[in-house]
Amino acid sequence: MRRCLPLLLLLLACGCANAAVWFQDGRLIAAGVQLLDELARADQRGLAVSDYDAAGLQVRAKQASGAALERVDAELSAAAERIATDLHQGRIKPSEVGYDIDLKRAPFDATAAVQALASSSNVAATLDSMEPRLRHYVLLKRALAQYRALDATQRDLVRIPALPRGKVTPGEHYDGAAPLRRLLDAVGDMPGDGNDPVLDPSLVAALTRFQRRHGLDPDGVLGRTTFHALTTPFSLRVKQIELSLERIRWLPTPLAAPPIIVNIPQFRLFAFRTVEDSAQDILQMNVIVGDSFPARRTPVFAAEMRYVVLQPYWDVPRSILVKELLPDIRKKPGWLESHGYEIVQGQGDDARPLAPSAANIDLLARGALRLRQKPGATNALGHVKFMFPNQYNVYLHDTPARDLFNRSRRAFSHGCIRVSDPTALLAHVMRGEPGWTTERRDQALALDTPTRVPLSRPIPVFILYGTALATEAGPVLFFDDLYGQDTPLLAKIAARSTRYAQR
Repeated sequence: MRRCLPLLLLLLACGCANAAVWFQDGRLIAAGVQLLDELARADQRGLAVSDYDAAGLQVRAKQASGAALERVDAELSAAAERIATDLHQGRIKPSEVGYDIDLKRAPFDATAAVQALASSSNVAATLDSMEPRLRHYVLLKRALAQYRALDATQRDLVRIPALPRGKVTPGEHYDGAAPLRRLLDAVGDMPGDGNDPVLDPSLVAALTRFQRRHGLDPDGVLGRTTFHALTTPFSLRVKQIELSLERIRWLPTPLAAPPIIVNIPQFRLFAFRTVEDSAQDILQMNVIVGDSFPARRTPVFAAEMRYVVLQPYWDVPRSILVKELLPDIRKKPGWLESHGYEIVQGQGDDARPLAPSAANIDLLARGALRLRQKPGATNALGHVKFMFPNQYNVYLHDTPARDLFNRSRRAFSHGCIRVSDPTALLAHVMRGEPGWTTERRDQALALDTPTRVPLSRPIPVFILYGTALATEAGPVLFFDDLYGQDTPLLAKIAARSTRYAQR
């Protein structure tokens, strides 16, 4: 429920048409005072204080009497409903920014939420209970407080001197070394201070830690990309954290089953062993996602993994066939065979291979036949693919191109997601599957034909997008806005705030 409840409904929910919810004998009850305090501190929860008119309500609540008191009482209930709903399921719907993660979740009873707040002896704790029950959400709120404080008191730290040339390498002189030390100290990457105008070993080590936290090459070199990350205003880091909090609110909590989560800008996969999002319960690995060209971006969506395929065929998407492979197929006799491809008729794995004749190649070009790559060491999907049926035809898979996982920016695919440790992920996904021992799995992987393995328990898969993440170890991670998706989300949230301000 996203609209404010009508006044009559609120009053009836509280027992009688003339009873105030937040006032007694013309004065605010303790819960009302606490609610106003929480509305005024909504920014500490990653929300906009202006959305709840805390300052205006404070004034009107002190002055209200008679009919005006009833109006203020209803306004307080509307503000309580709004902040409770915003914290529980987010300020906007994921579909408003093109995300396909409108998931089934338990209905949120906004009327009951208002009643719970009005009867609470600790409104802050009651609001906490309405937020996502995820450890990393709480950690992000702490990070928000940290970066709000930096923005309020030390925002000038990011104004370090410009680079004297393209880069400063370890051991070289840099006039900004001292202010750089102060900045790295403030954000937790370098304890202590110093005035040595050189990128000495301690400063290089701190710079390397900063680079790792921001998804950059950890080379200890102060180059343009690292300089840009260092000089990003703390106010923008605050926005990144706020948007990540908003995106977490879209997820169902508590989690119904241990999920697999991919964070696209982080190029990282998290496979949960339990429904607790504790680092010790999560298998983590690097991934390669779709590149930033719009047609190749990995979409944000949710699905269920229902089966895996060992030694899969790669069914070549038509766009890749037409734009990338057909020229070689036409020009080079024997190209198909030497690269392990075959032309087939029909849709299943049992489709019959056809001769690579000129006539069949013409039919392939027209879409009457299809191209697939046979299982093997050079197959683009490697030795396993993890299938969670979706409208985008995106899945997780192995890859023979292992060297790309060494890059810090891993956006190279056409949209599907390549995993760096398919063996570990396969063991995770198939743990407990009846009859599938490690020996049997290895035997299937030794075949030159596909083996499809249905999963007895579907696994929730979330392909998500977040440019900030707080860790249990302490460091806050920030990532480049790979697909430029923070800006439209900010715009949607700002438009919503404008609508509230105009009421």
